[in-house]
Amino acid sequence: MKPNNLIAAADAAGATATSALQASDSRANTAAPQVSFRYAQVDDVKVFYREAGDPAAPTVLLLHGFPTSSFMYRNLIPMLDDRYHVVAPDMPGFGLTEAPERGKYSYTFDQLAKTMERFTEVLELERYALQVFDYGAPVGWRLAVARPERVTALISQNGNAYEEGLAEGWTPIRKYWKDPSSTHREAVRQFVTPEAIKWQYTHGVKDHSRVAPDTYLLDAALSARPGNVDIQLDLFLDYADNVAKYPQFQAYFREHRPPILAVWGKNDPFFLDVGAEAFKRDVPSAEVRFFDTGHFALETHVNEIGPVIRDFLDRHVA
Repeated sequence: MKPNNLIAAADAAGATATSALQASDSRANTAAPQVSFRYAQVDDVKVFYREAGDPAAPTVLLLHGFPTSSFMYRNLIPMLDDRYHVVAPDMPGFGLTEAPERGKYSYTFDQLAKTMERFTEVLELERYALQVFDYGAPVGWRLAVARPERVTALISQNGNAYEEGLAEGWTPIRKYWKDPSSTHREAVRQFVTPEAIKWQYTHGVKDHSRVAPDTYLLDAALSARPGNVDIQLDLFLDYADNVAKYPQFQAYFREHRPPILAVWGKNDPFFLDVGAEAFKRDVPSAEVRFFDTGHFALETHVNEIGPVIRDFLDRHVA
């Protein structure tokens, strides 16, 4: 081969290799979630949050439940962040967000909602789809009722809004609502033990090996911080106010008819599947999907639930 031909062949081979590396880098960048871990000063509370995706894209706000944090969304975020701006905060008293001392901060769901609304204002989130779970539901419903023009869609993963959705697992807490004596307060303390937290993750799950131990061990460790158990007991007591507000939340659904998706672990010991079906009563177009798992459905079925959420967002938000 002539020298010029050798040079040309070498250049062609180099170009091919460069193209292959660029394609590989592109695939790697697509596959690797670019999640940022940040703090925002929200009034007197330093709020930790996870953020991913282009801020110019439609926003999805993920609200966690008890006793967890934004950590519960770690596997869902990379399934959405190529098309959506995803934001997942830790609420006060949970995860890595500051837990102000009782007496200096009112641990009620009204106050949690006020802090989360201020959080959206600090981050300048003018419109967003809301995904809620467990405690995140009554917080999210309050955000939607207060500012319905901001909410583009609702996704509930075992986040209740109907009294018939409350299972027998609430019986000790219902007694606490009726009589907040020290006896009943001590009785609900069992829900914050490491054993009970693990049970919430594994109950209704056929294969416990699919539940990462990191989840319940992290939650138990954070719940055991000084003063945190009493914070949780305060919130258990205040949950009665959520039930009292169910008619108000349902009126919002009927009046504004937001797109609703309910993705539900059907073996949940706290929130029954009839609570998921009830969304159709107020929003007939609501979509309801059940999965053969427990309360923390994303821990075992994120690969099944994630595409359902993404398809819903693509049809109603994107």
